[in-house]
Amino acid sequence: MTLAPYATLAATTRGRLYPEPESRRRSAFQRDRDRIIHSTAFRRLKHKTQVFIAPEGDHYRTRLTHSLEVAQIGRSLARALQLDEDLVEAIALAHDIGHPPFGHAGEEALNKVSRYYGGFDHNAQTLRVLTEIEQRYADFDGLNLSWETLEGIVKHNGPVRLSGQGAPNAIHAFNNRYDLELSSYPSAEAQIAAISDDIAYNNHDLDDGLRADIFTLGDLRDVPHVAAVFKFVGEEYPHIDRARLIHEAVRRLIGEMVEDVLGETVRRLKKGNITSVGQIRALGQPVVAFSESMREKERLLKSFLFKNLYRHGSVTEETDRGRLVVQSLFNGFMKHPELLPTQWRDRVGGAGSQETARVIIDYIAGMTDRYALTQWKDLTEKGACAV
Repeated sequence: MTLAPYATLAATTRGRLYPEPESRRRSAFQRDRDRIIHSTAFRRLKHKTQVFIAPEGDHYRTRLTHSLEVAQIGRSLARALQLDEDLVEAIALAHDIGHPPFGHAGEEALNKVSRYYGGFDHNAQTLRVLTEIEQRYADFDGLNLSWETLEGIVKHNGPVRLSGQGAPNAIHAFNNRYDLELSSYPSAEAQIAAISDDIAYNNHDLDDGLRADIFTLGDLRDVPHVAAVFKFVGEEYPHIDRARLIHEAVRRLIGEMVEDVLGETVRRLKKGNITSVGQIRALGQPVVAFSESMREKERLLKSFLFKNLYRHGSVTEETDRGRLVVQSLFNGFMKHPELLPTQWRDRVGGAGSQETARVIIDYIAGMTDRYALTQWKDLTEKGACAV
């Protein structure tokens, strides 16, 4: 496929922090994607929470299935806009690798309990995983991804401020070694990965919430555009069963958002007379976006999910438990670093030190939900964690 003039070209990549010969068979971005898929951190996503913690049901989303769905939506958008699909896929697959167990509740808890040691930010942790923590290659730590992939992962939600409450320390430190141009917007491919994330989690959390009976089809009246799609599908297929109705309606809702993004992005490209990736980075606003009307619809859906799913009693009961587990693990290991596994224990300083805290943060952030619960039980039995 011929790429658009504003696409990011693998052939003109800015390279890698540690120079390597390019592959004869794969582009730089294909190679990045493959390294991400083969990483330990990516495999762990299959047992990390999206909404439901360590779910008993087999069909609820996890961080892994969510990341795959983001990549699929992103590739569809990239293909339609003649952008590099492989770069979009690499960014989409890696964007959640830094998340700790128990979803956003786990992140909030880890940030709170480690605030005196620099705190925790999942985006910065993703960068640490990709550039330091993954240790697979003989010549370097991390995955040694292309500049464009790292830039897109760090900046997929937009520019990162360099002062005040801006870039976390990990991002600052890496940027001093390898300038990711934090103050500019990222490539259109990175912007596609970001908006695909929104499309995926809004609609798939809606799907999971309905299938888990957290809320009902009748509750959707609070989100008129969603209710209208469900009503239309029900009228078009009057004898359809509930499960198929949900899937068909969610499929159409995703399609509506995708088409809206394509239309609005083309409009912005034409308005800005965009002919290069450099112009996209310097534009001062995203070029990949929802229209104003779709932004309002998305806001209503997010508000509905926040009220009816993320704050539902059965969900918050589990997330509160997740917070307790993360906080207890951090405090327990800080007091008793000798209880860490050997490969982690060998890297710590003294009990309560900054160096020890960083090792413990990395260890906890890499845990799956189930492993965190197992470790918490083990430390509790040893008297290192409060019950």
